Amino acid sequence: MALVSINQLPESILLEVFTHLPARQLLLNCRPVCSLWRDLIDLVSLWKRKCLHEGYATEDWDQSVADWKVFYFLCSLRRNLLRNPCAEEGMRSWKIDSNGGDQWKVESLPGAHGTDFPDPKVKKYFATSYEMCLKSQLIDLKAEGYWEELLDKFRPDIEVKDWFAARADCGCTYHIRVQLTSADYLVLASFEPMPMTVHQWNDARWTEVSHTFSDYPPGVRHILFQHGGKDTQFWAGWYGPRVTNSSIVVSHRMTRNPAPSVAQP
Repeated sequence: MALVSINQLPESILLEVFTHLPARQLLLNCRPVCSLWRDLIDLVSLWKRKCLHEGYATEDWDQSVADWKVFYFLCSLRRNLLRNPCAEEGMRSWKIDSNGGDQWKVESLPGAHGTDFPDPKVKKYFATSYEMCLKSQLIDLKAEGYWEELLDKFRPDIEVKDWFAARADCGCTYHIRVQLTSADYLVLASFEPMPMTVHQWNDARWTEVSHTFSDYPPGVRHILFQHGGKDTQFWAGWYGPRVTNSSIVVSHRMTRNPAPSVAQP
């Protein structure tokens, strides 16, 4: 029986095969094989099929997609880049920048004079004390799988969320600072609102703080996330703001107009 070249298969069959291959293998190993494979792998229809196959889009998808290949990779990489956001591993993965008063502590929800978290899957939080407590994480975007062209040419939205609550019996002040920095740690964009103060005898409600970085300058390679605070009564123990369920997500969206920041209960 005579050998048949794979390139003699109908293009529709080759596209179906490529749909099921890992995306990085397609680009690094398959695309350089020949001009036919290169042209097929560059087809918009292939990357749209891969998005449908992986569940990143549906047949009735009504959102505009400028580049299906970029959309595919952003969806495949999408996750919370902060580690241990809900204190399930104690203080692991967090750098302690300030450890004032009786220092940071992990407590279980709802906690003394506290309320349940809106998401029942969240079971713990980080508690602060009577002097400033701050902790941070520095995210290396290239180490997380984002390459320079993706970050500089397409500049996908970067979504930041954090949650904080006061004890009902004590006031507190909450701080958050998020910076997008270059490879040399120069600050290219920043979110640092005024400290938020909750007065004593409050409802201990959990408040979400969110911000979306859009249309930021090229060159972003790191994200610094820092939060914390202290109580306003200067009481021994852990009466400062409670924080949990923090997240930083690189979105599949690419907005060219900066989105507003919001803080809402």
